[in-house]
Amino acid sequence: MSVVVTGATGHLGRLVVSSLLARGLPAHSITATGRDTAKATDLVERGVTVTPADFDDPAALRAAFAGADTVLLVSGNEVGGRVAQHRNAVEAAKEVGVGHLVYTSLLRADVSTLPLAPEHKATEEIITASGLPHTLLRNGFYNEVYLDRIDHAREHGAVVGSAGEGRVAGAARADLAEAAAVVLLDPSAHVGAVYELVGDRSWTYADLAAAIGEVLGRTVPYQDLGPREHREVLLRAGLDEGTADFLVGLDAGIREGELHGEPGILSGLIGRPTTPLATTLRSRA
Repeated sequence: MSVVVTGATGHLGRLVVSSLLARGLPAHSITATGRDTAKATDLVERGVTVTPADFDDPAALRAAFAGADTVLLVSGNEVGGRVAQHRNAVEAAKEVGVGHLVYTSLLRADVSTLPLAPEHKATEEIITASGLPHTLLRNGFYNEVYLDRIDHAREHGAVVGSAGEGRVAGAARADLAEAAAVVLLDPSAHVGAVYELVGDRSWTYADLAAAIGEVLGRTVPYQDLGPREHREVLLRAGLDEGTADFLVGLDAGIREGELHGEPGILSGLIGRPTTPLATTLRSRA
């Protein structure tokens, strides 16, 4: 079996490669791609084939995917340009005869109102229309997204947001990477599957603040603001308007339950409980 992992120089892709190796796939069966292969010297040292491939370069994608049984398309990070980039990857996979395509999407991408959802929904539609055997991994939010809240709480004494009592069913990147590896290693068992992947326990921002307080050794409250006030706080903190609007929109989605999901699928795939939020937070302390 030969597996290609795109975005392998990023956080998630690198963890997928490590999980494939840990689960017994020989290093010579893995091709890791990325824009800057200099960031993947550790993978080369482990025997993994590393090749440059940019989502904006169809020829490089075809070369990287040629002969692959399975390709993991880790969603790109260029928000606003990802649909065209992902289309290039899907078309390249089809042209060279990839046997199975796995895509890292977003929780309930087909119905979500989150700012990130439209590009994921469009990509899913491209993959379905391609006719390629595929699996959609609709990942919930990464626990690691909230690590920077520790530094903010350390400096300002509180977690600030506008999510109300909305719940986040977050999961550690390593858990989601392991789920991807499970699918990549046995693709025939997951053809056509759409997995909504969330952690075993969801939490509110008040819970997040309490967990950060445990890390810092002091009480950290959650300060829930209205969307307008939240935006003003973010702008005063130096964020640009686009980023501030995105974060306020994200909290609005959390408030409406967009990042809450039913547990069990992720832990079932990886064969163990998912990593608690507090464990992820302690890794930053």
